Amino acid sequence: TKVTEFILLGFQNDNEIEIFLFSVFLLMYMTSLIGNIMIILLVCGDYRLHSPMYFFVANLSFLEVAITSTVVPKMLVNIFSITKAISFVGCLIQSVFYFLLGSTEFFILAVMSFDRYVAICNPLRYTNIMNKETCIMLLLGSYLGAFLSMLVPSILTVPIVFCGPNKIHHFFCDRAPVLKLACTDISLAELADFISSAVLLLGSLLLTGVSYTYIVITIFRIPSVQGRQKAFSTCVSHITVVSLYYGSSIFLYVRPKKGEAININKFATVLNTIVTPMLNPFIYTLRNKKVKESLRDAASKY
Repeated sequence: TKVTEFILLGFQNDNEIEIFLFSVFLLMYMTSLIGNIMIILLVCGDYRLHSPMYFFVANLSFLEVAITSTVVPKMLVNIFSITKAISFVGCLIQSVFYFLLGSTEFFILAVMSFDRYVAICNPLRYTNIMNKETCIMLLLGSYLGAFLSMLVPSILTVPIVFCGPNKIHHFFCDRAPVLKLACTDISLAELADFISSAVLLLGSLLLTGVSYTYIVITIFRIPSVQGRQKAFSTCVSHITVVSLYYGSSIFLYVRPKKGEAININKFATVLNTIVTPMLNPFIYTLRNKKVKESLRDAASKY
């Protein structure tokens, strides 16, 4: 019999702990939504933030809202659900959107590092290189790259049959635990997942690393200490976000055997899908003078 629904086992804790987790995750989710939507509105509404860097920051915030909304609401509902069920189609849709949006995020982070490279290493040509058309093309290219990176693994998943156990040891439809439930051979699909994740994560990280290598060389050539500090301060927020994302994602997905250490995987996924999106607005506002001024001006109007 083909599986028509899956059971998301979630965290499998006592009721008291489940209530505590629900409260914490709900608070973090609402904070993430409010903070990231605030950044989007500020960038759209304040002419001072109409620059390539903030254009990509706003799109990163949009992706944060979309990714967390793909996973967290269902997770919160399932904490108090008796069945903890998700339909087969719903599970497929959740998985596709999660990985499509997540993959796009890594391309956006690589694009943002290129933007900082141009701003610091070629400041006189910055407005010509990073014009409106270029920014839009880079954004569309990020979505296209994410789609292509998912294409082969998705095609290889189509013939896989699910006919036996339907309990997923996770709080959302992550590909690895879902594939473990298949009744057919999944070795090719797992290999495709591993190669796709490695190319996406390590490839985009390499582009980011190359950009920052040139940035660091350029910063050290600046004669004044104040000039070096100013140049480096424009990169700190991005470096922080990159470190958080890549650290947890490489641990989760660039491993041949992803089904081991289930609880550790859940913790890393929480970091990736809830904690980091919540921290993103604080990282970009607390260290950014223009954003703080825009926020202060917006608050003074109400």
